[in-house]
Amino acid sequence: MGKKDLGKVIGTPVTFQIPSPAGGVQMETYIPWTLVKRGVRRKVITPFDTHIEFIDEAARERRQRELEQPSPLLRALGLAHHWQQLLEDGRFASLTEIAAAEEMNLSQASRIAKLAYLDPKIIHASLRPDSKMALEHFIRGGGLPTEWTAQHARLDPCQ
Repeated sequence: MGKKDLGKVIGTPVTFQIPSPAGGVQMETYIPWTLVKRGVRRKVITPFDTHIEFIDEAARERRQRELEQPSPLLRALGLAHHWQQLLEDGRFASLTEIAAAEEMNLSQASRIAKLAYLDPKIIHASLRPDSKMALEHFIRGGGLPTEWTAQHARLDPCQ
């Protein structure tokens, strides 16, 4: 976010220095408002003369954006498959180089990289909204075996 964007999105007070020959005057302005996104457009809604429907709409949109955030498990799966592709393409020689490039601990990177070998049935079952599987289930205790039958024996995909 640039300097000129200061105060956008949450409506925090913004302090500007107004230059003048006498050395400048510090002025602080605060107008409470909410920024509502409608596609690529943004609309500023102030509490003055605001209908309650706009406030409710802004709250709904904020909740919807929070729900659309990918889960840690989904992000880790995507990262594991991306790293696997980098290794297959020869852009990196080893996982050690990838961990150094990502500024990540090698042990954490190796646990995440093992997620690329998960059985697709287990992945689909763990990504369902009613699933109780989390990222910790897959990387705790040394991770999962690479064979799918052994993974099914260790994890119940119906969870």
